[in-house]
Amino acid sequence: MTADQAVRRVKRPNNYEAVAWRWMRYSAIALIPLVWIHVAIQDVIVGAHGIAETEGGAWVYVIERWGNPLWITYDILLLAFAFAHGMNGLRQVALDFIHGERAKRVVSWVIFVMWVIWSIIGAYAIIAAAVANLASI
Repeated sequence: MTADQAVRRVKRPNNYEAVAWRWMRYSAIALIPLVWIHVAIQDVIVGAHGIAETEGGAWVYVIERWGNPLWITYDILLLAFAFAHGMNGLRQVALDFIHGERAKRVVSWVIFVMWVIWSIIGAYAIIAAAVANLASI
């Protein structure tokens, strides 16, 4: 590069929109292996017939699987990333129809809070089911 060539510097914003844009990409990168491993194990290796043939039914299969902390963590991450990805998509669609800046900010934060609350409820349900399984042993 010669001295007369200018280097263009672009200042990247670090606002809510920029963070949400990056999060959409990061959650997609995390979702790809999480979903495909889930599909490979549940649908290809075990299969619906294997789950249905579990003594006691599908519920027993899930509870036995959640006896392993690795699967609990895996399922919570899958739930949180998939739901975050979907809620961010919902936010993008909602913002297409909302024109006021204050209204956009409120909708964005309401959707974020909904994601946090529902992710906590889902994680609690998974953990509670696993603890109930341990208590029944």
